[in-house]
Amino acid sequence: MKKFREFLSIGHFPSLVSSFLYFDFSFMVWMLLAALGVFISEEFKLGPAQKGMLVSVPLLGGTLLRIPMGLLSDRYGSKIVGLCGMGVTMLTLLLGWKFAHTLPEVVLVGLLLGTAGASFAVALPLASRWYPKEYQGLVMGIAGAGNSGSVIATFFAPDLARNFGWHAVFGLALIPLAFAFVFFLFFAKDCPGTISKKPLKQYLVPIKSRDALFFCLLYSVTFGGFVGIASFLPIFFHDQYGVDKVTTGFYTSYCILGASLVRPIGGYLSDKFGGVTVLLGVFAGVASCLIAVSWLPSVGIILPTFITLMIFLGLGNGSVFQLVPLRFSKEIGIITGFIGAFGGLGGFFVPNLLGSLKAISGTFSVGFVVLSVVVALSAFLLFLMNTYVWEKNRKNESLELESA
Repeated sequence: MKKFREFLSIGHFPSLVSSFLYFDFSFMVWMLLAALGVFISEEFKLGPAQKGMLVSVPLLGGTLLRIPMGLLSDRYGSKIVGLCGMGVTMLTLLLGWKFAHTLPEVVLVGLLLGTAGASFAVALPLASRWYPKEYQGLVMGIAGAGNSGSVIATFFAPDLARNFGWHAVFGLALIPLAFAFVFFLFFAKDCPGTISKKPLKQYLVPIKSRDALFFCLLYSVTFGGFVGIASFLPIFFHDQYGVDKVTTGFYTSYCILGASLVRPIGGYLSDKFGGVTVLLGVFAGVASCLIAVSWLPSVGIILPTFITLMIFLGLGNGSVFQLVPLRFSKEIGIITGFIGAFGGLGGFFVPNLLGSLKAISGTFSVGFVVLSVVVALSAFLLFLMNTYVWEKNRKNESLELESA
């Protein structure tokens, strides 16, 4: 309790809540196309590979926009960039509601929904800048738990689409996003002294570092795996097990909920035991679950397996972003955007991979086996990086301190 009171006494708690709400409802919007994927695929009579492409389009849009929005957040502050981002997202929802009547128009709306996905590169730096390093795992976990917005999308959108049509869901999504906009307008505040008008080239220097590129790999596995699998689950349950369209949303929500809730726990555990240690355990759990899923057991078995898989990925998301502010505290906006972009890129490839390999092989098993191999290789690279690079750097820093 004392620790909690201490936490509330530092930083800026209203900005932390603002960050969470902005990211939460933006993530909800970002996942709408995935939640409505079965309805839209049925209307346009799409094949497996086309379905994978459809639900991955918003992920690609988020990938393209996260870096520029992160840079703008560093240069002009998260508040103004966040308000502009929500404004663009609300216009996109209006387009989806009133004008998306052909497949190319739906794809265009999906790309523009990437603005909502790019909120990650604005919301997390807003929260991070207010807090000291010993709280970075917890703070980034709380703000990052906004990916729970995906639960709102998958739980409510299919039932609303059945009753009012899938176009109307875009219009209804305007209501919670408008609430987040107003809350953010009045309560979000940029940390004083954190806005820098450096030349553009100086902002881009950190992303060239080896550590930044390696964090991109890690996040493309944890967050890319989370958002990519979450996007594909409604189609997977419908096509593989014949689950009805509304129930696919419920099943997907069950899988996502745990992952969203444990992200702060992943950050907290990483603060306590180290991000690398937690991530190695996460990767082992993820690879094991993917192998189990590849057997395509009954729904009664595969559903809890997916839930466990997504919990591991949620812990991993918190662990990666416990490490990031420790290494790049002064460039957190552009770095968050850069790493987040690769997370979105990983998410873009996952449903495309699963859909394409299903079309080629006739089974989803192959795709899940390939994903498990990617995770195992990432764990091996993390072990090597920590053992032969980061550990050596820590020893050198210790020697420098002793000689000083």
